[in-house]
Amino acid sequence: MKLFWFSLLCLSALWGDNSEPLTTLSSPPEAFPPRPWAKAFKANLPPAEPGKDYTPVVVPNGSKVDYKVVEGVKVFHLTAEVIDWNVADNLKIKAWGYNGSFPGPVIELGAGDRVRIYVTNRLPAPTTTHWHGVLLPCGMDGVSALTQPAIKPGETFVYEFIFPDPGTFMYHSHHDSMTQEGMGQAGMIVVHERQKVKDLRPDRDFMILLHEMSIPVQTSNPDASAMSGFNILTMNGKVFPNTEPLVAKLGDKVWVRYGNLSAMDHHPIHLHGYNFKIIGSDGGWAKDKSVLVPETTVLVPVGAVKVIEFLANNPGDWIFHCHMTHHTMNQMGHEFPNMVGMDTNGFDEKVRKLIPGYMTMGTRGMHDMAHSKMPLPENSIPMFGYTGQFGSTVLGGMANVLRVREDLKDYNDTSPYDFPKGTVARPATEEELSRDGIQTHQGKE
Repeated sequence: MKLFWFSLLCLSALWGDNSEPLTTLSSPPEAFPPRPWAKAFKANLPPAEPGKDYTPVVVPNGSKVDYKVVEGVKVFHLTAEVIDWNVADNLKIKAWGYNGSFPGPVIELGAGDRVRIYVTNRLPAPTTTHWHGVLLPCGMDGVSALTQPAIKPGETFVYEFIFPDPGTFMYHSHHDSMTQEGMGQAGMIVVHERQKVKDLRPDRDFMILLHEMSIPVQTSNPDASAMSGFNILTMNGKVFPNTEPLVAKLGDKVWVRYGNLSAMDHHPIHLHGYNFKIIGSDGGWAKDKSVLVPETTVLVPVGAVKVIEFLANNPGDWIFHCHMTHHTMNQMGHEFPNMVGMDTNGFDEKVRKLIPGYMTMGTRGMHDMAHSKMPLPENSIPMFGYTGQFGSTVLGGMANVLRVREDLKDYNDTSPYDFPKGTVARPATEEELSRDGIQTHQGKE
């Protein structure tokens, strides 16, 4: 076995009529400069074990790729396929996912793990899989034509390499990327540092992939050629409020790993109630957290990963969302003309003679559209509102909720926050207004 891995898997990852079987060619150990995986290769560590070597990541609305260990190698299997995916209760799309989900399930392992990843193509087109940000031999990089032949429909290819460094990475198609990534061929990878001291690990470690699609109302196929007008913006394949909240206990050290495989847009993700430090990217980790500037918004560029860290010290239900305001809207917020400020006095009554029940929408913004009881076009979603203790928000799309609780017994508890008495904003009383000299009505000249 040691001889097998002595020359880490490098060049040919395919076999067929005109290709050679998988080989184990690599540079000799004394190669200079040392290859990026040389140290991990020399360490020859056993497969990392969840719980023992790392605390498993949490994937809201998502899953992880199952694996088995064969002679010290972790074996994974990804299937690229057309899937029906529910972005929300009333919107089902035809996505191109992995293993039945969009985005694909998370690949989770430990630094130094050796892997063998099979990729089966059940798409109607050729594909490949690129391991975004991972330092590996060139023949395993997954770029169609440049580093390997494309995987034809019905074929299964195998990739073999070692994950040398802890970090947060992504995987996606690298054949006709505009179409295939745009249709959902994307997923995330977390490589944990092997850390046996649990107190040095994060208590809660969340993984979120940001993505965007253009899906015209009453259709189900994403328009992968779109360069603007994205009207479905997701976190782990869901739009708010269909997103599962992030739940933490007061005092937890929390990491959130964001990846962005959107087609065109960067996403500034803003977290309410907290500041945090940006401790890592797909390129590596901050060496000294003490010199990092506290932030409340992290910009996640297209094709990049950002990892934030904070102490859960402020209990409550805290929204976090993309601060591109159009990215917290759904289809019905993008598809209709601007009606804000329109004077509809008498107009609705006249139209109702021709269309019973007619009501002009959007004259006061998106609130009317979010809470209308009017029927919607088939397979479409409005400006959703999150129903909370005090009513409904006007917020959808790329957003979610962080729930921090004191005396939390179960991380599955997503009940509403119990606000301490006197801590909720409320209508001001006349006595208070008078006491503080606040005039709310314009005085007479």
